[in-house]
Amino acid sequence: MEISQLSEALQRDAVWVVFVNVLLQQIGLPVPAVPTLLLAGSLIVGSEQFASVLAAAIVASVLADWVWYLAGRAFGYRVLSGLCKLSINPGTCVSQTEARFVRWGLGSLVFAKFIPGFSTVAPPIAGSLRMRLPGFLLAAATGAALWAGLALGAGWLLRKEVSVAIAALDRNTGSALLLVVGVLAIWLAWKLWQKYRFRQLSAVPHITPVELMAALAGEQPPLVLDLRGQSMIAETGPIAGATVAEHDLLLDAVGEWPKDRPIVTLCACPEDAGAIQAARRLLDAGYLSVRPLKGGYEAWLANAVEKGMATSVL
Repeated sequence: MEISQLSEALQRDAVWVVFVNVLLQQIGLPVPAVPTLLLAGSLIVGSEQFASVLAAAIVASVLADWVWYLAGRAFGYRVLSGLCKLSINPGTCVSQTEARFVRWGLGSLVFAKFIPGFSTVAPPIAGSLRMRLPGFLLAAATGAALWAGLALGAGWLLRKEVSVAIAALDRNTGSALLLVVGVLAIWLAWKLWQKYRFRQLSAVPHITPVELMAALAGEQPPLVLDLRGQSMIAETGPIAGATVAEHDLLLDAVGEWPKDRPIVTLCACPEDAGAIQAARRLLDAGYLSVRPLKGGYEAWLANAVEKGMATSVL
């Protein structure tokens, strides 16, 4: 849809256009909502219309968040793992975001809309952690009101500039399209570069579940750092003998462990992304033997089941 067509649609029925646009974006479709909110704000003629459009944006956002909350509550870490797998860069593991969510609590939902990526995973994390629904909905609504209200307010304050920009875009549709394509190409290239850098970093030597079992039975068993998120640990239970760790507090989890003793990092991330990142950080910190578990928690679990061991014992 061209800018002029969007402007005409907003003039006819701003409430429904904003509602549908925000709902689609918050559900997860690549449909930007902020430009629509800015444009809608520039066309608002009174406080009553402003309140109606803002209410539509809040309801749409909270509705989408509620759907993701229910998905997280019903399917737990599997939803989070699926979101992680959809990421272009596997190094941005959901468990890292989840740890920050747990630390910040309800306040994180208020500001989630302003943090790219975090707004997508925050609602299912809240559901998987069994956050109370009334508190979740209140925080989600507050965050949506801030996010949409600021965008609508900015559009209204800059209504003259927005009108000039729309006219310029209509006169230079081809150039504007090329600019958008160029920006998207740069963004995609940056993400692919991050993925390439992760591939280079993932060359760190791994340890297999069989090798880990043997090492644990030896005279100097390694320190095992469990980097799974809180929702997965709550759902599947802790791993006995392992130390639960967060990426942001990794050195605290290691404590006084000797730097010449072996360490194994374990996660439930695609391509062992979180475990590899943690291993790299510890190696850079001077620890001499740090290896991520190949295949992560699922590989260890499969090996434990094959050997007839309890899933909570390591």
